[in-house]
Amino acid sequence: MTLAMIKSRALSGMETPEVTVEVHLANGLPAVSLVGLPDTEVKEARERVRAALLTCGFEFPQRRVTVNLAPADLPKESGRFDLPIALGLLAASGQIRADGLDACEFAGELSLSGELRPVRGALAMAWRTAGAGRTLVLPAANAAEAALVGGITILPARNLLEVVAHFNGLAPLQPWSEAPAQASVRYPDLADVKGQLQARRMLEVAACGLHSLLLYGPPGTGKSMLASRLPGLLPPLSAEEALETAALHSLSGRFNPAHFGLRPFRHPHHSASAPALVGGGVVPRPGEISLAHHGVLFLDELPEFDRRVLEALREPLETGHICISRANSRAEFPARFQFVAAMNPCPCGYLGHPTHACRCTPDQVARYRGKLSGPLLDRIDLTLEVGALRADELQAAPPGESSAQVRARVMAAQARQLARQGKPNASLDAAEVDLHCAPDAPARALLQQAIERLGLSARAYHRCLRVARSVADLAGVVQIGAPHVAEAIQYRRGLASAP
Repeated sequence: MTLAMIKSRALSGMETPEVTVEVHLANGLPAVSLVGLPDTEVKEARERVRAALLTCGFEFPQRRVTVNLAPADLPKESGRFDLPIALGLLAASGQIRADGLDACEFAGELSLSGELRPVRGALAMAWRTAGAGRTLVLPAANAAEAALVGGITILPARNLLEVVAHFNGLAPLQPWSEAPAQASVRYPDLADVKGQLQARRMLEVAACGLHSLLLYGPPGTGKSMLASRLPGLLPPLSAEEALETAALHSLSGRFNPAHFGLRPFRHPHHSASAPALVGGGVVPRPGEISLAHHGVLFLDELPEFDRRVLEALREPLETGHICISRANSRAEFPARFQFVAAMNPCPCGYLGHPTHACRCTPDQVARYRGKLSGPLLDRIDLTLEVGALRADELQAAPPGESSAQVRARVMAAQARQLARQGKPNASLDAAEVDLHCAPDAPARALLQQAIERLGLSARAYHRCLRVARSVADLAGVVQIGAPHVAEAIQYRRGLASAP
């Protein structure tokens, strides 16, 4: 046999397209040609595979070797093709039985000693391999991650010799049978927050409808503390949502099985670049907004982010996905995250503080707030000032409700939303807002006054109605009334009303 074909998979955005590794041996001077749009990491597989085969005691074919990664127009990257190439060489030269290779897919990076090193994207690959009805053979370090996908047989291997022994019938690989690890990380509890009743209420409304929010106030008032409690107020992820979230983290190479099933909480530093936030690279990888999919993206010190970085958030905030285009590739990643931001009211942070004097001039305050564009602020549903508490207020503040108590109300309200419209209130489009968020006559009159006095845009008008719908859902009320609209308008006052 001089031709062997081994199945594997590449990474292209959230997709893992099937790749056929074709190995052909021909007469001629010994040489290895690797074709099929490989990048540098894949081209280097020639030397890794050669050394691994010789170290493990196999013969490297002294013939003209052609390795084709099909389809030829799909870019290939990383060392995941080392194992398929090595098995193709062994099958083409008759050193391994070809029986059973067609029923499996392979991925793994080879060390020079033949050990198998883990690869990124194992969970995403397993997701698609399960749909194809094949068995997945991959490094043992990836087995726990890939096994999170149900309905697939995982054969973990520590080295190349174990894989060859399995297909030669000498020592079969044992399918992975360990139960998935339970999440060992817990969300911070809202009960830790002292006082700040209005901020706690806004956090509950935001969790109810998955609304975006902006917290502003002096340093040390609990803005970051409040934001970190939001994931604990959200309902648990569904099985499909958990797999989709885990697949995105697997694509980034930073998946932790201990976090499976938990809503992500991403908080990048303000020095992050646009590709780090939205995704990018020569071979596009998910950025922070995609790693926060079905979770929370928290940007602290919002005005300190580069203006172009913040403007890149506008499209995914509206659409829930991001498309990254390159000269030879295009990748699309989901990015339906809950956006939370925090900022100071001025550069020094003490504008309007009851005891600390502000050192900023009006021009400095205007420039500081001018870093945030109107279109970006218009996409934020809830805005609230988190004021400083006096020492006596802080000490006298009674214990607040726990995250579990608030989450129970949020889950009940979200159940009403799903029964009524099949999606959270923040995801309603204009036609659905007219259908499901119709206010009564007093509420409509109040909203009309707010539009005239606050100069709300059409987008802000619809966002007010969505927030009012969430307030009404928390109260268990079918019809949106004036109190619900009044609370929603209060959250739309924004920075323009700050001192």
